[in-house]
Amino acid sequence: MDVEQPQNDIFDSLPYYDDDLQKYPVLQQKVEHELAKELGKPPATLHPRVPGDVELFSDHPLLKAELERIESHQPFPSLDSIRYQLPAPTSTPGTDEEWQDAINNARAQLEHQRIRQTNLTLLQTYGANGYRISNYVLEATAKQTEQALEELKELTVEVNRQRKNEQDRLGKQLTTLETRWTELISNVLQIEMANVALDAEVNRLNKREASLAEIA
Repeated sequence: MDVEQPQNDIFDSLPYYDDDLQKYPVLQQKVEHELAKELGKPPATLHPRVPGDVELFSDHPLLKAELERIESHQPFPSLDSIRYQLPAPTSTPGTDEEWQDAINNARAQLEHQRIRQTNLTLLQTYGANGYRISNYVLEATAKQTEQALEELKELTVEVNRQRKNEQDRLGKQLTTLETRWTELISNVLQIEMANVALDAEVNRLNKREASLAEIA
């Protein structure tokens, strides 16, 4: 069973050779007009190489919900400040269940403050070195990124240089072939005109021969 292989067709223009748009501004206006007409009519079907719709954060419900909130321009929910308060029972003198909830809330906030104090102590002890290491990693990453960027720029320049050289070389061949084609067309037209002239001369001679035969 034969399986169709995908065609990797590469369509490359010849901007270093085809400079008609720069020579004739009216052509540029026509191209822009046609592009505006085509862009105004979106295609019914996309190109086969265009990937389909991608569902973001399908495995992360929280991120997906946040993305939907941002797309719908909903405001960010306000912070819950109740956990930082110590509300007393609403009734007077208050039921045992209400007092128990208030005590549990106070213990939770006390534990939260204790953990915050522990984290601040750890930050004062190890935070400076942690920030130095993080800055070192960020600087190394930035240098690697800049180096990769410079390499890509050099590669881009080299590719454009190769394209220009190749298009200049092929452009000379195209110009030679176009000149040769023009000469051949001109020769063909000259031959056709000569044939027409010969046909007319042959017809004239035939008529003269016929008239001479009648006189004889």
